[in-house]
Amino acid sequence: MSKRLRAPTSGSKTTEPQRSNRSRAVAELLPEVGGVAFRRFGFVQSSIVSRWSEIVGERLARASSPESLRFPVGQKQDGTLTLTVRGAHAPMIQHVIPEIVERVNRFFGYTAVARIQIRQGEVIAASPRRGPAAIRPVAVPIEMGEGLKAIVDPELRAVLESLAAGVAATRGLPKVS
Repeated sequence: MSKRLRAPTSGSKTTEPQRSNRSRAVAELLPEVGGVAFRRFGFVQSSIVSRWSEIVGERLARASSPESLRFPVGQKQDGTLTLTVRGAHAPMIQHVIPEIVERVNRFFGYTAVARIQIRQGEVIAASPRRGPAAIRPVAVPIEMGEGLKAIVDPELRAVLESLAAGVAATRGLPKVS
């Protein structure tokens, strides 16, 4: 027999999440979705995984990756960070554990990690992060470009020049089909 959802009675309080009635960017939704998965596998903050190469350096990041960060019950400090390390690199990582603890704690801003546990395994290489595309200079009509020369901020000036070039390139009103 299937279970049916019943309407809440006046005595029970069921709160439903607020709806914003607007479309949201995927990047706005991901921290909430990823946060649940990261907490389930022992990470309070997902940034330790995504920024591991910045925390420990490129050389150590190629040989290791964080697996979990577990805290004692009821505490949010003095946790145990479990690292997955390539087999041959484990002795090297073991020698720099104090430095890794210091860097991770500096990243968090408090004593988040007191101990590091090493597990040998295969480390998946992180894909390199790409920066934003470079802004190309655009030919701006002379009458529009005179007012833009006074703008000091180079990024703002480049965007406004691009906008001016786009306006100058159009002929008449836009056609809506």
